[in-house]
Amino acid sequence: MMAGKKIDTTPVKFVLVGVVNTIVGTSVMFIMYNVFSFNYWISSAANYVVGSIVSYFLNKYFTFQDKEKSWKTVVRFVLNISVCYLIAYGLARPLVRMALGGFSQTIQENIAMLAGMCLFVVVNYIGQRFFVFNNSSQKEEK
Repeated sequence: MMAGKKIDTTPVKFVLVGVVNTIVGTSVMFIMYNVFSFNYWISSAANYVVGSIVSYFLNKYFTFQDKEKSWKTVVRFVLNISVCYLIAYGLARPLVRMALGGFSQTIQENIAMLAGMCLFVVVNYIGQRFFVFNNSSQKEEK
């Protein structure tokens, strides 16, 4: 154990992983929606299927340095991603529709996907930090 307080770098690492994850997932989402004409839910869900795989491994080993080999962590991660997705995108779409009612559906749904991404980042960090990888964080602090 080091003398003095250790600086918590997990938020910075989480943001770095998020940048990589966002580039990959957002590309998938907008290409599926705008190029291949998949609907809002399929396009945004594809973002999180692909992005979540990237996010899981980068956050597990890089951000939270979780060495535990457990299916419980995978189940908690999938549960967290699913709940965060439903909350973020479930809120974003109706809120953007109310705010941008005069715009086309395509514009509304593109903006809703961006808003959903922003909401997702906040609730996902909280979920991963305190629910998914909570055990490893507590072990390192002891």
